[in-house]
Amino acid sequence: MSVTGNALDVHVTGRRVVATLIDGLIFSVLGYLATSLFGTTVESSSFQLTTLSPGGSVVLFVVALAYYILLEGLLGRTVGKMATGIRVVREDGVTPPGFGPATIRTLLRIVDGLLGNLVGFIIVLASQKRQRLGDLAAKTLVVRA
Repeated sequence: MSVTGNALDVHVTGRRVVATLIDGLIFSVLGYLATSLFGTTVESSSFQLTTLSPGGSVVLFVVALAYYILLEGLLGRTVGKMATGIRVVREDGVTPPGFGPATIRTLLRIVDGLLGNLVGFIIVLASQKRQRLGDLAAKTLVVRA
């Protein structure tokens, strides 16, 4: 964990954006695979649309929850965070944060993710410790690893 003076280095907003993009790419691939396995096709005269069945949507949702809760709860890092050299810690510096804080962070991704993650991004920029809503509620920080 990187420390600047006596404070954790929370100025990792750019890295957080890249980590979010990497994790999003992972879920794009998982979504494609889920659609291949559980998808239904709707055909029209001008296009063919494949949609994910309700059961497939539930599977993908559970996988997403497990991805964030397990990786951040156990390791403090998702694949995107690993690639960008950042991690999640409790505000007191303890890492990994554990399953309770990881679950809170994950569930609040729904709010932070509104408008293409714009809500979370604005909250991070407005927060002194660069925390999104999920971090504020879970009492966690994202810092350099």
